[in-house]
Amino acid sequence: MSDSQTASASDLPRAWPFEEARKLADHVATRSSTGADERPALLETGYGPSGLPHIGTFGEVARTSWVRQAYTALTGRPSRLLAFSDDMDALRKVPDNVPQRDMLQKYIGQPLSRVPDPFGTHESFAAHNNARLCAFLDSFGFEYEFASSTQYYTSGRFDAALKRVLEVHDQILAVILPTLGPDRRATYSPVLPLHPHTGEVMQVKMDGIDPVAGTVRWTDPATGEVFETPVTGGHAKMQWKADWAMRWYALGVDYEMSGKDLIDSVRLSGRICKILGGTPPAGLTYELFLDEQGQKISKSKGNGLSVEEWLRYAPPESLGQFMFNQPQRAKRLYFDVIPKTADDYLTHADKARVLQSDNPTGNDLRANPAWFIHKGIIPDDAGSPVPFGMLLNLASVANADTPEVLWGFIRRYDAAVSPQTHPMLAELVKHAIAYYADFVRPAKTFRAPTDKERAALVDLAETLRGFEGEATDASTLQNLVFEIGKRHAFEPLRSWFGCLYEVLLGQKEGPRFGGFVALYGVPETIALIDAALLRDTQA
Repeated sequence: MSDSQTASASDLPRAWPFEEARKLADHVATRSSTGADERPALLETGYGPSGLPHIGTFGEVARTSWVRQAYTALTGRPSRLLAFSDDMDALRKVPDNVPQRDMLQKYIGQPLSRVPDPFGTHESFAAHNNARLCAFLDSFGFEYEFASSTQYYTSGRFDAALKRVLEVHDQILAVILPTLGPDRRATYSPVLPLHPHTGEVMQVKMDGIDPVAGTVRWTDPATGEVFETPVTGGHAKMQWKADWAMRWYALGVDYEMSGKDLIDSVRLSGRICKILGGTPPAGLTYELFLDEQGQKISKSKGNGLSVEEWLRYAPPESLGQFMFNQPQRAKRLYFDVIPKTADDYLTHADKARVLQSDNPTGNDLRANPAWFIHKGIIPDDAGSPVPFGMLLNLASVANADTPEVLWGFIRRYDAAVSPQTHPMLAELVKHAIAYYADFVRPAKTFRAPTDKERAALVDLAETLRGFEGEATDASTLQNLVFEIGKRHAFEPLRSWFGCLYEVLLGQKEGPRFGGFVALYGVPETIALIDAALLRDTQA
């Protein structure tokens, strides 16, 4: 499909990256309709390195990469992804989660690329955070080009666009000033000169604009000294909304997504981009990630999960699944979302392997999150024969502190399964041990059964004794558990399963119980029930 051929909604896989890819294809087709601009589509993500990179930054790159993947599938045309770091921005406050905070306090107002690295590993604070960003993007295999604002400004890459800003300076002011309060309005300029003596990023009123010379004239409010500063060569930078617009214009950005908190900024930057003579990019407005208390996560506060924390408890594919799910809906980003997200990924991976075998170019496969997470090719060993939630429950009842404990049950359940044949399962076992130790074991609370529940549990144990020594599959055992719940008139039936989880496992939710019995073992489950009933009588 060429970009002159716009796919209808019914032609596209039912996945949001393809909807975004169509918007991108339309945008590229419009700007190249004259045949004068045949460059690859340029997708951009922005990063403010004032705090350590967090999982939201990863999410933006991941989601933009999936739009790029869909665009390639849709059009066959080349594209680029630019991960742009605004490392020339000023340090406005000291983050809470870094060392040497007193030292950093002395550099408030300095460009981040000139602030010393409090970790002592890089030439600047920005360089440290940029390296962190690139390290975890590289670890996920993203294909991107890293761009430094400092390098682009100082190399002259933005010089022509900056001179254009001076030509339309008053028009930009007319867009921005109505959005500001009286005090800020009095001193606002889209241009921020760097102080020639202190290096500080100056937020001062411009006394004069010279578009021909490419300079601005301003007064140091502390000393009264007047300076004339070129806007080119890294001697000045732009206020961020104007900077965003200037970047779109200078680089010809075709697509950039942003968070819901930036809706007004996107609108203003789009107007400024048009004033400069450019076309604002297409893009998606995504919802924000929330912490345990429902507050927006913040780089400076460090109140969200880090990539490293997530990967202690689940494989990277599960993080991709979390980012893929409904980007326009706000989601809590906390430890308790990890198990379900991991199992969501496993379910999609299992389906995707079948779809890849049956119809490798079909829309059903391309609508599957695993197709995006695995960059279009689903590995044969993706997925797991045992869900993550089941492993957590097995770790819980076995009080497992090493992977070998879980593998003992898994091998008995299926002798053909091993860490070598199922590497994803091997990874999940390790994660389940860590998650159980940190979150499940400390929170376990068993309750006593009611009289009705006690009778049903006794019935379940007696019925299971009839299956001892037999090879019984999970489906048969699940039907058995259902029948006992119905026999004892549990209404609704899910209250019977709530009893099993709370009385036997010490938690509110759990796995398909038949599958759990098959994995844990019939004799072991009988012993688990007997122990729970005995515990109740001794309480």
